Amino acid sequence: MRVYGVTGWKNAGKTGLMERLVAEITGRGFSVSTLKHAHHSVDVDQPGTDSYRHRTAGASEVLLASGQRLAIMQELRGAPEPSMADLLARLSPIDLVLIEGFKREDHPKIEAFRAEAGNALMAPGNPTIRAVASDTPLKADQPVFDLNDTAAIADFILQEVGL
Repeated sequence: MRVYGVTGWKNAGKTGLMERLVAEITGRGFSVSTLKHAHHSVDVDQPGTDSYRHRTAGASEVLLASGQRLAIMQELRGAPEPSMADLLARLSPIDLVLIEGFKREDHPKIEAFRAEAGNALMAPGNPTIRAVASDTPLKADQPVFDLNDTAAIADFILQEVGL
């Protein structure tokens, strides 16, 4: 499975870049899935729904299916968080998986960087970061792209993964 990550500190523009990359790459005819890591507690279910009631009653897994989509919610209930590899193995075959977060994992990444966020670049000394997408000109050991030049960033990623 081809994977490529978008990493960076909070407010660096990761999610916006991911959104634009998905649209750009799928617009070129490739299939794309995404994997997003959250550091905070997340709940996609809402109190009062049947699926929420099933889950809070103690179900380990709830599969919610309709004619438009399906969602599987799993409760870890004290079990360790699955590894990135385990999560990727759960995805259906696809041309490319774009990963947001998982900055410490060993997959290739592009760093989103916004000067106004006030954080240092992660790229120096990190061989998994292959390029930087920045809102300001930078000197870096890796290629630097304009954060808003989605087509050029997509070209780079697709070349990196061999698509």
